[in-house]
Amino acid sequence: MAVTLVNPTGLPQIDVYQQVSVATGSKLINVAGQVAWDADGKTIGEGDLAAQVEQCYLNVGTALAGVGASFADVVKLTLHVVDWTPDRMSELLDGIARASAKLGVTPAAPASLFGIAALDVPEHLVEVEAMAVID
Repeated sequence: MAVTLVNPTGLPQIDVYQQVSVATGSKLINVAGQVAWDADGKTIGEGDLAAQVEQCYLNVGTALAGVGASFADVVKLTLHVVDWTPDRMSELLDGIARASAKLGVTPAAPASLFGIAALDVPEHLVEVEAMAVID
């Protein structure tokens, strides 16, 4: 495996991700921001943040698999959430948990979450980007 996830002593222990990833592979993979579209371009879960987060993570998983990678190879996730407020965290975590169950993994790479005003189309509530490293 080309990626080791670490929670160094002296930093907070976050439930949903590790603070640091160490990559030793030779191929860097950048996955474009994935929104809640299915393979036909139809928005999944209109108005439902958890459903959209789930679809975004499934799309990231599909993108990674398409180039021979998986969530185990992810070194960084970035989430952009429309009209984010901390009280929506349970919806976000629910979507991640549902995607994790379907993917058979728990994405735990370092992550950043940004609240934003809007995405490409009004129906989209979240976008997830990923960086991965493989040998």
